[in-house]
Amino acid sequence: MQRNGFFDEEQRIKHCRYFSSDFKKKRVQELENNLATVSDICKTHKVSRTSVYRWLYRYSNMAKKQVRQVVEAKSDTKKINLLEDRIKELERIIGQKQILIDFQDKMIEIAESTYEVDIKKKFGSKPSFGTGTPGTNTGSR
Repeated sequence: MQRNGFFDEEQRIKHCRYFSSDFKKKRVQELENNLATVSDICKTHKVSRTSVYRWLYRYSNMAKKQVRQVVEAKSDTKKINLLEDRIKELERIIGQKQILIDFQDKMIEIAESTYEVDIKKKFGSKPSFGTGTPGTNTGSR
């Protein structure tokens, strides 16, 4: 069976993208200054890891000085910092909620002393008639 020449040409065409040396140097500088990781650059610019490491080898000042640089270690530190920030935010929210609870407790105390009614006791009592468990039919037909 003969192949059509059109399909052979389509298979041979590769979509190559070319990046300027300035672009490559900027990405390598980002890596050296720990502003980005190899994974970040790969995802952002849709470049293979191999290409990024080639750029590092070619344009890195560290490679010219034959100094070994750990590129991905900062990402762990970045994750830890993000998690610590999240913990701080959650602690702040918990603090606000605690202040609200304290305020409500104080308002209940003031209301109890003003109206001479035990609100907390009534609040913690059993549910009134008609508030059964969900799914049960209390009405008669």
